[in-house]
Amino acid sequence: MPEGRRSGLLRAQLSARSMTLGTWIKLPSMESVELVALAGFDFVVIDLEHSAMSTESAYRQIGVARLSGVAPIVRVPQIDGGLAARLLDAGAEGIMFPHVDSVADAEAAVHTVRFPPVGARGVGPTGRAGGWGAVPRDEYLRFGQEEVFVIAQIESAAAARDAEAIAAVPGVDALLVGAVDLAASEGRTEDDSDIRSLIAAAVTGGHRAGKPVGCSGGATAEAVRRAVEQGFAFALMSNDASMLGSAAAAAVAAGRGIHPIDDREAS
Repeated sequence: MPEGRRSGLLRAQLSARSMTLGTWIKLPSMESVELVALAGFDFVVIDLEHSAMSTESAYRQIGVARLSGVAPIVRVPQIDGGLAARLLDAGAEGIMFPHVDSVADAEAAVHTVRFPPVGARGVGPTGRAGGWGAVPRDEYLRFGQEEVFVIAQIESAAAARDAEAIAAVPGVDALLVGAVDLAASEGRTEDDSDIRSLIAAAVTGGHRAGKPVGCSGGATAEAVRRAVEQGFAFALMSNDASMLGSAAAAAVAAGRGIHPIDDREAS
């Protein structure tokens, strides 16, 4: 394994592209990651919050992502140092934390993924993150302190209003606006004018702090066009399960649309 300095894939993609594209991974299948990598996505977010996947499934998917050239990010269910550290040891490039509603939450999230004295992550260089011991110790530690990517999800009105301060926390690398949870927290829909204003405030706050802001949407050009217009730098387009379901439904609809030729008409 090369002993030079490594760079995080997602960090590099966000610097190089005007819009970086990812998708959620909901199915406990290595093939899901392989297929979306072949499709050309820049990164995947392996979702341990809204799926029944295990850490072992995530571990295997992280390995496939790394070998396929897509950045593996894992969304954890909550701010949990033990789980986040295990996923980073497994080779995850970054962690997405849901419901980061305050500066204190953001600081706690960063604390879980950085090594001492910045945080509390344990040092385990003999795992995948350390190349099974092949990566020099100083480079393993540097990558953990400087390259591991932290995404804070903005999913409440309080978080949206405080987005600039949350994004400015040292160690927070990006924000992801969770429009559905944000709207639900206010008892409204994503199309409500007040929710749109809160989303715009979160995007503006992230930009003022110099951090990229992302969103989730559908697997359509229109969804990405709206994301660009709103100032988002990266977008999660649907998820593996929904894309599989949509493709299957389209195939059945196409097949059902073909009717047998009447023998009498054929003659």
